[in-house]
Amino acid sequence: MNNRYLKIILGAIFTSILIIFTSCQKVPSSETVTIRSANSSWILELFQTSIVNRGLEKLGYKIEKPKQIEYPPIYISIANGDLDYSTVYYDPQHKEYFENSGGEEELEVVGTLTANGIQKYEIDKKTADKYKITNLQQLKDPKIAKLFDSDGDGKANLVGCTSGWSCELVINHHLKTYELEDTVEHNQGQYEILLADAITRYKQGESILYYAYDPHWISTVLKPEEDVISLEVPFTSLPKSMGNITAKDTSVDEKNLGFPIIQQRIVANKKFLEDNPVAKKWLELVKIPLADMNRESLRIKEGEDKEEDISRHAEEWIENNQKKYDRWLETARKASN
Repeated sequence: MNNRYLKIILGAIFTSILIIFTSCQKVPSSETVTIRSANSSWILELFQTSIVNRGLEKLGYKIEKPKQIEYPPIYISIANGDLDYSTVYYDPQHKEYFENSGGEEELEVVGTLTANGIQKYEIDKKTADKYKITNLQQLKDPKIAKLFDSDGDGKANLVGCTSGWSCELVINHHLKTYELEDTVEHNQGQYEILLADAITRYKQGESILYYAYDPHWISTVLKPEEDVISLEVPFTSLPKSMGNITAKDTSVDEKNLGFPIIQQRIVANKKFLEDNPVAKKWLELVKIPLADMNRESLRIKEGEDKEEDISRHAEEWIENNQKKYDRWLETARKASN
């Protein structure tokens, strides 16, 4: 065999190897992709993130330890490609965070992780029954407002939510729209600490007023219609950034609670989803019922609040839902075809 033919044969072999190698690089393998996630300081979200990440790991992805940062930076980090996804899209309340971080050009919302979260204003039933309080706007009356005054300034003290959660924007909007700023003070800080203080005052026989979200342990400690009642609002009014929301969207059992019903969904980097169809399908499929979230919230409240506790809880949830979980995994794997 002369040198010319040898060169042709070697060249053909090299070209074939190169084609095979480059074709294998077109679609990223899950085994080479490290997924980066984050949740807020609300530790209940870590439970959801752990369940989602364990599935991604079973699908062959490498998982980086989730970061803990607050909502606005989470959205910005996902849009910039510094994170891949988060379980924190509270629809429609987080629309502004979504739009301000690049919107649909950089981000995509997928699945419905936990459906029908309920937000509301609650007061103790004893005070509600005695003074016939059923509507938030009744606190416009200084005499009614003073019943919930815990710091002696004459205003009702409303336990609000942590700054940056977005619910504080709705509360402030309500106080202004319903003309309650002169009689109601919005107390902000660490939500769990403020709630614990309210529970202590309740047990001492004092009147309490607070913002509540379900899923959360508060509804298992202060039981609706037994310990506390939900207040209606005079009419639906929400920040414009949340879109066109009507009384139908803020009502539960024909009671207008003033807050939109929340669908907790997953927000992810758009390019990440395009490059990883298996991961995208998985994120679309995972669902954790509201009742399960309430149980987890109570376990956390009762002291099982360390990362290793949350990790164990996630494993237990998967075991208790194994058939469904495995079916989701099987469906997700087919997305690679």
